[in-house]
Amino acid sequence: MRISYYNGEYVNHDEMRIKSGDRAFYFGDGVYEVVRIYDGRFFTLDEHTDRLMASAEEVMIRGLERDEIVEILHEVRERNAITDGALYIQVSRGIAPRDHSFPDGSKPVIYASIREAKRPHGQMEEGVRAVTTEDYRWLKCHVKSLNLLANVMEKQYAVENGAKETIMHRDGVVTEGSSTNVFMVRNGTLFTHPADNLILNGITRQEVLKLAEANEIPFREEGFTVPDMSEADEVFYTSTTQEITPVTNIDGRQVGDGSVGGTTRKLQSLFNKKITQLKSVKQS
Repeated sequence: MRISYYNGEYVNHDEMRIKSGDRAFYFGDGVYEVVRIYDGRFFTLDEHTDRLMASAEEVMIRGLERDEIVEILHEVRERNAITDGALYIQVSRGIAPRDHSFPDGSKPVIYASIREAKRPHGQMEEGVRAVTTEDYRWLKCHVKSLNLLANVMEKQYAVENGAKETIMHRDGVVTEGSSTNVFMVRNGTLFTHPADNLILNGITRQEVLKLAEANEIPFREEGFTVPDMSEADEVFYTSTTQEITPVTNIDGRQVGDGSVGGTTRKLQSLFNKKITQLKSVKQS
C-alpha cells in the first residue's frame, strides 16, 4: 500500500480525497518539487526544499514552514517501501470558493506522494532524439509552478514526432526542454542558458555546473541559438529523474558524429560518483 500526504493526513494513496475547493484544482495555483531518492536516501534535499520555498515566496504563498516540509518529506519516504524513487511535493495557496483573487485567511495545502523511479540507464547510455519548437510559456519560468499546460503540449509534440524531448527556443535562442535543462558542447566548452526568468534553474543543472568547475571543464552560462546547437559536438539535457541524458539526434539530424560525446560521458561518470557517495551518508 502506498502512503501519501494531503492537508494534514497520511492516507492510502488510492483512497485519498482532494478538496474540490483546493486552488491547485481550480487554477493550478501552487508550486511543486520532485526530489530523487537513491538507495533509500534523498539526493540534494536541501536544494529542492530551498527552491520550493523560493517559488512559494515568488508567487506570494504565505505561511509555509520549511521544517514542516522537510518533516513531511521524510515521513512519506519512511512510510513507503521504495528504495529508488521520486518524491513529489506540491503546495497550493489553500482551499476557498472559486475566485481569481487571493482568498483571505487561507492556509497553504500540502500534498506529497512517492513513486518508484529507476535510473534511466538505457537512454543515458545510448542517447535520445529531440525536436525543437518555439517556447510559448509565461515569463516566470524560474518559478516551479503547477501551471504546466504549455510544457505538457511541448512534451506531446516530442512524442508525436518520435522524440523523447522538445527543446524550446525564444526567437531562435535555446531556453530549455519541456521538462529539462539543455546543454551543448562546442570545442570542449560547455554552454547552457543563464539562470534567469526564462528557465527553471534545475537542481541537476546546478550540480553539473559544480562538477564542471571542480573538474576544470570550461563552461559558459550564455544563450546559444538553434543553428549554434546544430553545429554542436555534443548536446545533453538534465533533470532530477532523467539525470544527464545525451541527445544524439535533433530534428532528424545527428548531433556531432551521432554518438555520445566524451564530455557528456565524463559528467555522467562524475555525477554517478556523487550518487554512489550517498551510500556512506546517514540520513535521519
